[in-house]
Amino acid sequence: MGDFVYVSWELIGNFMESAFVKLGVPEEEAKICADVLMESDRRGIDSHGCNRFKPIYIDRIMSGAQSPVTCFEVVKETPTTAVVDGHDGMGMIVAYKSMNMAIEKAKKYGMGMVAARNSTHYGIAGYYAMMAAKENMIGITGTNARPSIAPTFGVENMLGTNPLTFAMPTDEEFPFVLDCATSITQRGKIEFYERSGMDTPLGAVIDQDGFPITDSSKILLGLSSNTAALTPLGGIGEETGGHKGYGYATVVEIMSAALQAGSYLRMLSQAPYRLGHFFMAIDTDAFMGAEVFKNTAGSILRELRESRKAKNHDRIYTAGEKEYLCWLDRKDKGVLLVESVQKDLTGVRDVLGLPFRFPFEK
Repeated sequence: MGDFVYVSWELIGNFMESAFVKLGVPEEEAKICADVLMESDRRGIDSHGCNRFKPIYIDRIMSGAQSPVTCFEVVKETPTTAVVDGHDGMGMIVAYKSMNMAIEKAKKYGMGMVAARNSTHYGIAGYYAMMAAKENMIGITGTNARPSIAPTFGVENMLGTNPLTFAMPTDEEFPFVLDCATSITQRGKIEFYERSGMDTPLGAVIDQDGFPITDSSKILLGLSSNTAALTPLGGIGEETGGHKGYGYATVVEIMSAALQAGSYLRMLSQAPYRLGHFFMAIDTDAFMGAEVFKNTAGSILRELRESRKAKNHDRIYTAGEKEYLCWLDRKDKGVLLVESVQKDLTGVRDVLGLPFRFPFEK
C-alpha cells in the first residue's frame, strides 16, 4: 500500500467541510458531503472515500462540471413517488434529500420511491440505503455512471458500474448492507490499486480484443480511451455467469434513466455527467412489524454465519459485517490516507488558502 497515516475523523471532516464551503457549497450541505465521504472510509470502502475528495468533487466544482449549489427541483410527485432534478448540483445532496423524501412517504403510506435526474456522483450508495435502515425500513438505491462495463460478448464500455444496493435493519449491532457494483471491480478500486502499486485482479478488465489485462495504470488509461472495459459480475462470457451481472447492470441503467427521462449509456461519457439515481424506502411496520422483521433478519444472518465452514476458513461473514468490524478498528485511529491522497489534501489546502496542518507534514 505504500506509506500511509491515520488522520483524526474530526480533522479530516473539518477540512473537507471548509474546502467545500470555500468553493460555494452551503455549510450544512458541506457537512453532509464530507460525512458521505468519511462514511466510506469508516466502512473500509477506501475506493470511494477521502481519496475521491479532490479528483471527483473538488476538481469538478473548480472546472465547472458540477455546481456547488444544489437546486433540488421536484418535477413530479404523487403520495408515494416523486421525480426530482438535481440541475448538476452535488450528487450527495440530491441523494440525501431524495432518500429523506422516500422515507417520509414510506412513513405515511408504507412505501416511497424517488427517482432523480441531472445529478452527479453521490459517493457510496450504502449511505442512503442505511438512512432507511436506521428508520426500521428497507432501503434500496441504485445509480448509473460513466460507461465502463462491456456487455457480455462485447468489448466497448457501455454501462456504468451501476450499484444495486440494499440495507435492512436487524436485531444485531449493525444492519445488513449489500453495497456493491454490478461489475467485478470499479474504477475507484482500480485507482486505489494504481496508487498502491498493485495489479488489478485477472478477469476483472478486458482489452479491446476481449482478453484480460491487469496493469492498473494501463487499465485507467484504457477506460478513459475506451480501449479497456470492466467485466460484469460473473466475469468474461457466460460460463461463470457474466451475463447475469450484465443483466443486473442493465436493470440499474434502465431504472436510473427511464423513470425520470434521464441520460444513459454513451450520453454519460462527457462532463457534465448528468447521472440518474433511484431510492426506495419500505416500512417494515407496514408488514408484520419492525421487531418481527429485525429478529427474523438477524436469525437468518446468524444461521448463515454459523453454518459449516470450508477447509482453512474459520469464519463466514454476512453483508455489512466486515464494514462494521472495520469501523470498530478505525473509530479511534482515524481515516487511513495513502501518500498520494496526502498530497491531494495539502494541494487543495494550499490552492484554497485554508488554515489547516496535517500530522503527516514534517
